Amino acid sequence: MTGLCIAQFRHEIVAPALAHIGLGGDAAVSLLTGTALAESGLTYVAQVVSGGTGPARGLWQMEPFTHDDIWATFLSDARLSSLRGAVLDLASQWPARVSQLPGNLPYACAMARLKYYRAPGPLPAADDAAAQCRYWKSNYNTALGAGAADGPHIALFQRAIEA
Repeated sequence: MTGLCIAQFRHEIVAPALAHIGLGGDAAVSLLTGTALAESGLTYVAQVVSGGTGPARGLWQMEPFTHDDIWATFLSDARLSSLRGAVLDLASQWPARVSQLPGNLPYACAMARLKYYRAPGPLPAADDAAAQCRYWKSNYNTALGAGAADGPHIALFQRAIEA
């Protein structure tokens, strides 16, 4: 099912990236690990759609519009200069930031976390797979996405919690 070891992904990529931007903790680490499992199976770096690839990129399957909107309408706020600097620490000089979503895992993780950071309400408990799955569906995958807050997706979030 997955291309990466979930435990290594969680502990070596997700946790350090989120800690670096100051938005870590067990709940966030479980949510972001589960999100990558639900969105890409930790396998696909380009969205798979009928007849080819879609716009979403990276293990978190973020669309370029979402990426660019975070920079334009959120990280541009002068009050967030510290957070912006921490995210920029994770980005490289090349290629363009949006093009780093497939290959720069810490940066892509940070951007996915910022999508959640802008969502209403607190993160679900670190050990509640069903609540994390519902939060993902409502705030990340959204009503327009192909995912569902169902048994198979809840199981992915449970795997993320246990990793």
